[in-house]
Amino acid sequence: MNRIKIVLYNRALVKRKVAHRFRIGVRDSGKLNLRLALLDPMGSGLLGISEEVVEGIAKRLLEAEDKRVPIDAVTAKYPGITINDAYRIQLKLIEKRKRRGEVVIGKKIGLTSKAMQQVAGINEPDYGHLTDRMVVLEGLPIRISELIQPMVEAEIAFVLKEDLKGPGVLVSDVIRATEYIMPSLEIIDGRIKRDGRRIEDSISDNAGTGRVVFSGRMSSIADVDLRYVGLVFEKNGDVISTAAGAAVLGNPAQAIAWLANKLSEYGVSLNAREVVISGSLIAANKVGPGDNVTATFDRLGSVTAKFVD
Repeated sequence: MNRIKIVLYNRALVKRKVAHRFRIGVRDSGKLNLRLALLDPMGSGLLGISEEVVEGIAKRLLEAEDKRVPIDAVTAKYPGITINDAYRIQLKLIEKRKRRGEVVIGKKIGLTSKAMQQVAGINEPDYGHLTDRMVVLEGLPIRISELIQPMVEAEIAFVLKEDLKGPGVLVSDVIRATEYIMPSLEIIDGRIKRDGRRIEDSISDNAGTGRVVFSGRMSSIADVDLRYVGLVFEKNGDVISTAAGAAVLGNPAQAIAWLANKLSEYGVSLNAREVVISGSLIAANKVGPGDNVTATFDRLGSVTAKFVD
């Protein structure tokens, strides 16, 4: 067995590197404290990609969205990028969106099924941010020309009335903290080409969030066992998929608990009045101009989206 070489760094040097390369996580967000793995098995002590690289990737992702032209996979140029690096890029991307006037209204959870996690090569979901400009009112058309490679997922959205701060958040805590739930459709979209894309690319790209449509019907969570809530997903009048709430980590409320606990690793909490979409019950479906999709949830109601050029 090869021995792992441990390299001892001058403390001042390491401190300068950390301050320079991770100031987005500490200084810019004011909340995020990333945990750093300073030593790799070969003893090279890499600290992740630089702040300049993070800035450059976030800029390219925003430009790709504006121009409707996807960029090459980030991991193709930076194969050693980590999950933490990817979330740093996502945070920088959200900062840029906020400077353009967008308001963060909540978060999304992705990769909540074991099958999708195995495909992505991870053992937990991922998450992204929702802003007000991503929301499309139900009944209004969604323009395909404003997207790059859209696909639709059906999810249950949670609107919180209390803060949820991990660690230790349980399903019972999520139920207590939820004001109401409602059907939703997430239109996922990628600013990164699908060929060769890895989980780090998806996270960098705000977990592929494009648009979201919320139902006008709000339901109390108190008397609903979300594990057994059935779903029928239709496209242009044809039933495409059926599922139950248990497809999302066994219970969509468990997905919310996971996110609250995950965010606690960075000193962040889910806040009252935030909306969180808990992960799709079905596989994503491609859509194009002229398509109409409807997700009908047992006891919760339905939500519809229509797509035009």
